[in-house]
Amino acid sequence: MKALLQRVRSARVDVNDECVGAIEQGLLVFLGLEKADNEDAVIKLMSRILAYRVFADDAGRMNKSVADIRGGVLLVSQFTLAADTKKGLRPGFSTAAEPPRAEQLYEFALAELRAKHGIVACGQFGVDMQISLLNDGPVTFLLEA
Repeated sequence: MKALLQRVRSARVDVNDECVGAIEQGLLVFLGLEKADNEDAVIKLMSRILAYRVFADDAGRMNKSVADIRGGVLLVSQFTLAADTKKGLRPGFSTAAEPPRAEQLYEFALAELRAKHGIVACGQFGVDMQISLLNDGPVTFLLEA
């Protein structure tokens, strides 16, 4: 499982020219699910995301988490993060979770975030989405479980 975190001032997801999820300051999280992923790994990674210190404290150091600043989390499923890109000129997706299992884990991740954090928005699984964001920094991290 891979989660690409981007610290944002704002972010939104549109499907068919309609906003389906939006946040102000917080984290845009792209989630790539792989075949070996399970609910325990999701719980650990979602907790880590909420506690990951990427926001500035009063001294300007990255010492605050999205939970500390009461920021938003926008969770977007992105199977391309699970691609095998080690060689060649085309990504392979043999390591990605099958769509039904990936959707189940994505919904589980979303429920975990919502149970632990107040401001959570999401995209839609398996559809073409347009993501708009105002990156803050830029600050981007890849977390792997």
